[in-house]
Amino acid sequence: MEQPHQPMSPKPVVISSTTSHPLTNDPSLQSTWSHRAWVAAGCTTVIVSLAKCISQATIMQVSFEPVFAAWLGYMLADLGSGVYHWAIDNYGDESTPVFGPQIEAFQGHHKCPRAITRRQFANNLHILARGVTLTVLPIVLVFNDSKLLGFVGVCSGCIMFSQQFHAWAHRTKSRLPPLVVALQDVGVLVSRSQHAAHHRPPYNSNYCILSGVWNEFLDRHKVFVMLEKIVYSKLGVRPRS
Repeated sequence: MEQPHQPMSPKPVVISSTTSHPLTNDPSLQSTWSHRAWVAAGCTTVIVSLAKCISQATIMQVSFEPVFAAWLGYMLADLGSGVYHWAIDNYGDESTPVFGPQIEAFQGHHKCPRAITRRQFANNLHILARGVTLTVLPIVLVFNDSKLLGFVGVCSGCIMFSQQFHAWAHRTKSRLPPLVVALQDVGVLVSRSQHAAHHRPPYNSNYCILSGVWNEFLDRHKVFVMLEKIVYSKLGVRPRS
C-alpha cells in the first residue's frame, strides 16, 4: 500500500545582510578574532598618537596649535568621509581592485540600510582600523611634533570610528546611549534625520557620515554634481545616483 507523502521540514534559512530583514546570527555580520585584533591595533595607534601629542605639547608648553590641528583633523575626516562615500556609491563594482568589497558592501547597505545596526562592533570597523594601523602607526613612531600627532590622531580616529557613527545614525533614538543622542543633537556626530535624507531618492546628497558638518555646503554648491560632470567628460562614466 502506498504511503502518504510526508512533507519535508523546511531547512533553516539565514537571510543575508543585503536582504530586507537580516538576522543577527548571519556570519557576515559577526566579528572574528582577526577583526578584533585589527580594531585593537587601530585603537592603540590612535591612543598612542594622542598621548604623544599631549606629552610633546606639555614639554614644549604649547596648547593652541595642537588643539587647532586636532580640530582640522576632525573637519577633514568628515569631508573625507563624504568624498569617499560619494565615490564608492557611484562608481565601480565588486570586481574593482582594492575597493571592490567596500563598494559591494555599500550597495548592499542601500538595499538594507538597517543591516549596519546588526553588525558587531569589530566587524563594522576592522577594515578602517587596518588602514589606520598600517598608515598612521609609522607616522606615530617616527615623528614627535605635537601638531602633526594631534591632527593625525584625531583624523585617523574619526575615520576609523566613522562607520560606528554611521551605524548610530540608523538606530532609533530609544536604542542609543544618551551621550550619543546628545552628540548627534548638537552636531558633533551625524544626526539620524540628516543621514536619513541620504537614503531617500535620488540618493545623491548628505554623503558625509562623521558629523555631517560639510553636507549643507557640498549639496548647496553642487560639488558632487560638478565632480560627476568632470568624471563623465573625462571617462564617459555616469554616476549610479
